[in-house]
Amino acid sequence: QKAEEEEKQAALAAARLEILNEKEPTTSDRFVSILPYLFPLMDGLAYGRFLLSTEDAAANPAVVFLAVLYGLYRAVPFSGFIAFFALNFLAGTPSINRLIRYNMQQAIFVDIALFFPGLAGGLLGALNLNFPTAIQELSTDAIFVTLLAVLGYCTVSSLFGVTPDKLPLISNSVNDRMPTIDMFDDSGSFIPRQLRQEEGDE
Repeated sequence: QKAEEEEKQAALAAARLEILNEKEPTTSDRFVSILPYLFPLMDGLAYGRFLLSTEDAAANPAVVFLAVLYGLYRAVPFSGFIAFFALNFLAGTPSINRLIRYNMQQAIFVDIALFFPGLAGGLLGALNLNFPTAIQELSTDAIFVTLLAVLGYCTVSSLFGVTPDKLPLISNSVNDRMPTIDMFDDSGSFIPRQLRQEEGDE
């Protein structure tokens, strides 16, 4: 009887794993998982306008490729909103591998984080606090370099199949939003948080 119960529980656990794809990412999963980071990269290119506009940078094939990609991105009306809602929707699809879903969520949060430097700059401008051009250029470059470092870490980590969950504040927020197996019943239906708490209290 005990063996049958353990076998039944194992089968249920396996079924839940099929519902919520938390398997080891395949090679294709790893490559697909880095694509969401194009979203914050495209939105963050404005911060790299000083670094990317130099003569040396303009001759770099990678910069040329980014320029073409950015042109295509901006050619689509409301591209930012479309990317945001598409990533948000797909991140909630449990059948997609966890690494991909995680990076979709994290890409959204990284993009949201880019909003705050722009907001700060707008507020300073509204208060007529104009800093010297050199300081503005240095701060803008620092934001862009930080963005590249963040995306570089996420990309390399993901290509090795390791969840890039070490970003301060951002990764914690993503972890809180990621669904877990206990959020679904045996049939694959989502269990609301309140019901899960009631079952736990019982």
